[in-house]
Amino acid sequence: MGVVLKQSFKNTVITFTAFGIGGINALFLYTSFLSDKYYALVTFLLTTANLLMPLTAFGVQYSILKFFSSYKTKKDKDVFLSFSMLLPLFIAIPFGVLGSVFYEQISNYLSIKNPIIKEYTWVVYLVAVATAYFEIFYAWAKVQMQSVIGNIFKEMFSRVAATILLLLVYFELISQVEFIYYLTGAYFIRMSVMLFYALKLYKPRFHFQLPKNYKEILKYASYIILAGSAGAILLDIDKFMIPQKEAIELTAYYAVGVYIASVIEVPGRSMAQIVQPITAKALNENNMAEIKKLYKSTSINLLLACGLIFLLINLNINQAYLLIDEKYSDGVMVVLMISLAKLYTMALGNNGAIISNSKYYKILLPYAIAMALSVIFLNDWLIDLYQMNGAALSTLLVILFFNTVKIWYVKQKFKILPFSIKTLYIIVLIVIVYSIFYSWDFSFHPILNIALKSMLISILYFVFVYKMKVSLDFNQLINRFIKSNQ
Repeated sequence: MGVVLKQSFKNTVITFTAFGIGGINALFLYTSFLSDKYYALVTFLLTTANLLMPLTAFGVQYSILKFFSSYKTKKDKDVFLSFSMLLPLFIAIPFGVLGSVFYEQISNYLSIKNPIIKEYTWVVYLVAVATAYFEIFYAWAKVQMQSVIGNIFKEMFSRVAATILLLLVYFELISQVEFIYYLTGAYFIRMSVMLFYALKLYKPRFHFQLPKNYKEILKYASYIILAGSAGAILLDIDKFMIPQKEAIELTAYYAVGVYIASVIEVPGRSMAQIVQPITAKALNENNMAEIKKLYKSTSINLLLACGLIFLLINLNINQAYLLIDEKYSDGVMVVLMISLAKLYTMALGNNGAIISNSKYYKILLPYAIAMALSVIFLNDWLIDLYQMNGAALSTLLVILFFNTVKIWYVKQKFKILPFSIKTLYIIVLIVIVYSIFYSWDFSFHPILNIALKSMLISILYFVFVYKMKVSLDFNQLINRFIKSNQ
């Protein structure tokens, strides 16, 4: 776990910093400098682009992670990367042509409930293409075991760009409409920088020929592209469907709640950048001892870290909403339900990487389609009943059920489980701390209240985690810190 912990720590610092910047944007700048309609419009456009991106990328970013380490000669690697660069164009170009021909029909459909969407529909395609190629070049860097710089651009660049642009809106140097245009341009700048960095790490000699195993690559990509699209539906369909059923402003309120809850997955996102290629390499070498070790260590460490974040968020949420516009505070239950879903997902460790990089990857297609259909059905039903709380509930139910299926599937195929008695210790600790602090607030300013309460929660949590020795990696880290300060 040495290289994993080292790069995961760096990625975690980067991702937390990025989420901090994003939090300022989502909770304060967007809510203050853009109208509710334009904030919701930006959320809708970026969400819809995320839904389209897996199709545009054609699963190439996952193919690079899976197959690159299997090639032994530089020429084979170069042929593979050349092929990977060109493959998405066979999707992106036809999409662009069809989008231009049927633009009026598409934009009219998307803007039935909220007409403001119509004139910005083209943004969806451009952001999807730029994001797809960014992910491809980022995967290119990951297989060189260099994930930190890419993570900076993935997590921070667009958020910093949004901060700058929102400030320009505040000082009336650009309009809300121009904000959308410039933000779209920022995604292309990010893609271009990632391209140059990927080429600096590994510059192939380009070949216009097919890899020897191109049929296997295309077969894998075809499954992954559909599975990835279905997975994107699970993540973003709620923010797409709410404007089709309710006033678009509700999307902004929901997005704030989801953003707050998403902070829980920061450690998992950071660890995944380096764990994915290591998992793929171990599977390619049939090193089951390494797979088992990674599975258990990623699970317990992520549950430990994300459990604390879950407590800090949900035990301070009411005070946090006092700092934001009051109309956003209806998202308290959204935060709780989405954060529970995120916490359970993090507790699975590198479960997804094991399946997607193994010979059993085909199961991801029916699995993802079942998830997508389930969440669409539940959203259609529950949004009508409970509005944005219904969208959050549908996400929670689907993730609870299908993540349990993933655990069972890996157990059946690999005879390994991510959990142990130490997992139960952490869960019990989370429940106890939540029960103690749930109705406990100081009568101070919300910021001071959050700071003091968070400090008490963190101290109590870490003391018990250390004493129970639930994570060898955590205890070793604390012991090194103690020794260095003696």
